[in-house]
Amino acid sequence: QVQLVESGGGVVQPGGSLRLSCTASGFTFSGYTMSWYRQATGKEREWIATITRAGRVTNYADSVQGRFTISRDNAKNTIYLQMNSLKPEDTAVYYCNAVGPNYWGQGTQVTVSV
Repeated sequence: QVQLVESGGGVVQPGGSLRLSCTASGFTFSGYTMSWYRQATGKEREWIATITRAGRVTNYADSVQGRFTISRDNAKNTIYLQMNSLKPEDTAVYYCNAVGPNYWGQGTQVTVSV
């Protein structure tokens, strides 16, 4: 059974940091490019970062470039999203996605607020 489980969300003040994790099971994790998306209340789901199978290439949306870092550990079947200099507009549910088979996790809530 395919599963993607996100964790690490929470409430943080503006300027703070969080690290999200997404652990996969039920498919050959190392064989797929992986992405992070987010969806704020009342808005469409937004792509924010992608990492290739071996982690050699990463891409970011302009809105997070320079503040967020995507990485992966294929030995642990896990991708990460290090989020620094968080802003209130980063508040959203964050999802991981396996590109190709289009598997999705259940999401983890990130709230940036004073």
